[in-house]
Amino acid sequence: MEASAPCRARRGWRRSRAAGFPLSRAVVVLVFSALVLRAPPSVGYLAQLPRGIHLTQDSMKIVGSPNFPVKVYVMLHQKSPHMLCVTQRLRNSELIDPSFQWHGPKGKIISGNSTAQVTSTGSLVFQNFKESMSGVYTCFLEYKPTVEEVVKNLQLKYVVYAYREPHYYYQFTARYHAAPCNTIYNVSFEKKLLEILSKLVLDLSCQVFLLKSECHHVKMQRAGLQNELFFTFSVSSLDTEKGPKPCADHSCESSKRLSKAKILIERFFNQQVEVLGRRAEPLPEIYYIEGTLQMVWINRCFPGYGMNILKHPKCPECCVICSPGSYNSHDGIHCLQCNSSLGFGAKACL
Repeated sequence: MEASAPCRARRGWRRSRAAGFPLSRAVVVLVFSALVLRAPPSVGYLAQLPRGIHLTQDSMKIVGSPNFPVKVYVMLHQKSPHMLCVTQRLRNSELIDPSFQWHGPKGKIISGNSTAQVTSTGSLVFQNFKESMSGVYTCFLEYKPTVEEVVKNLQLKYVVYAYREPHYYYQFTARYHAAPCNTIYNVSFEKKLLEILSKLVLDLSCQVFLLKSECHHVKMQRAGLQNELFFTFSVSSLDTEKGPKPCADHSCESSKRLSKAKILIERFFNQQVEVLGRRAEPLPEIYYIEGTLQMVWINRCFPGYGMNILKHPKCPECCVICSPGSYNSHDGIHCLQCNSSLGFGAKACL
C-alpha cells in the first residue's frame, strides 16, 4: 500500500468554525484545487494485448500438433489468429489434393459463417470473438504426399479460450476534518467531492465510485474529540466495449490511463494542502487532513474468468475464461474447482 507523506501537522492547527455556511469555504478549496490541475488530452479506448503476450508475424498463424491439443487465446470481441490445419512439418511440404473440414462445439463449421471462417487453404479464423465461441475445435485433413501415394488422414485439435484484460483499479482512502456527524453539510460535501473527482479523470475514460463514506469521532493526542470523514473510493477504467473511439497508441492501455488518473488525484489532494496553507482566513469546517491519502492497486478478473499461470503459461497476465470443471462467481483472481460445471465461463457452481 502506498501512502502520502505521514506528516500530520495540520491536526495541530487551530480549528475555527466558519460562521453561517460551513460547507461553502470547503467547496471553494475543492473547486480551486481542481481548476489548478490540467488533465492530459482526451484519449480514446481500444483493447490492447496484455503484457503477457507478444505477437509476431508467425504467432498470428498457429500450426497444430498431432500429439496434443494446441491452446489458442483470443481477446474478447477481437479477431483471432489463423489456426492452420497442418503441422509445422506439413506446412513446409507440398500437399496433393488437400481437403479440410472443421468441427467446433456446435458442429461442422461452414466457410460462409459470418463469425467463423475457413479459408481456401484450410485455416480457421474468428471475427469478433465471443466467450460462447470458446471450446475445442478439430480439423480433419485429407491429402496425398505425392500423386502416386494413397490418401492420408490427419486430425488436429485446438482449444480456443476467450480472454480479457483484468479489471484494474485503484482504491483510495482520504480523511477530512468534518462538520458534526449526521449533518447535511457532510453529505453535500461528499457529493461535491465525488463530482470533482469524476470530472478530473473523465478525459482519461476513467470513472470514480464511492465505496464507503463514514463519519467518526476521533480522540486526538493530548487534545479533545474532532469529527472526521473517512472517504473510500475507487478509480477504474471504462470497459473495452465502452471506449469512445478506437486508439492504437499504447497510451490507451487501461493500466497507463489509470496511472495518469492516479497522478491527477494525488496532485488534487496535494493542491488542497497548498491552498489551505496560503489562506489568511481561519480554516473551513471541512478540509482535507494532510498525510491521510492512502492508495492500493487492485486487479481482479470478471466473473467467469480467472488467471492461472500453470494452466495458461502463454497468457500469464490474462483473465482467461474458466474451463469446464471450474468457475468464478465474483471479481476474484482465479477460477475455482467445480465438478458440476460443464461449460466454459461458468459464473456459479450449481
